[in-house]
Amino acid sequence: MMATFSLLTVCSGNICRSPLAEQLLRVGLGTYPGVSVASAGTIGLKGQGMPDQAAELSRQFGGDPSAHVARELTVEHLTSSNLILAMSREHRRAIAELSPRAIRYTFTLREFARLVHDLTDADLSEVASIPLDDTVARFASVVGLSASQRGMVLPPENPEDDDIVDPYRQSDNVYAESARQLVPAVTAVVSLFQRAATVV
Repeated sequence: MMATFSLLTVCSGNICRSPLAEQLLRVGLGTYPGVSVASAGTIGLKGQGMPDQAAELSRQFGGDPSAHVARELTVEHLTSSNLILAMSREHRRAIAELSPRAIRYTFTLREFARLVHDLTDADLSEVASIPLDDTVARFASVVGLSASQRGMVLPPENPEDDDIVDPYRQSDNVYAESARQLVPAVTAVVSLFQRAATVV
């Protein structure tokens, strides 16, 4: 039995997209024992909080931005994670360069949501065989199952559909668009893991 399941979200500065995703994922998954959710940035604006617009979006969707402090992504963050959700393909590439091994459990957030969109309870049969009280092992099994969907699920016609637009220093409209891309993907991730925690 693994002691923890660590989920990491990654963007550029770690002040807009990745902390928003982190906070919303924590609302959905943070209550499970042994599950931790964190975030970091490839060019982390270390020590900074979230801009007002990003913090407001977090509160709007039930998150708590008050304690967020940006940090820069390290190899250790990557090697100690079980699932890494990057906000764009650019971040996924940066992660692969920093830790090539991590690419096996690294996805863009929207890519992950797309890969797991059509998973049925039958697809979760391997997860269901793990004891119900071992949420950590069940979640780890989901990551392997999701990775196995690569090559099975058609990629988007427009590769940019796997990215979340960067709203930093942009208008409120861009922040809203970023949230429209991010929030449904987070919802899909949370929904899948909640199913994995209970499927029998």
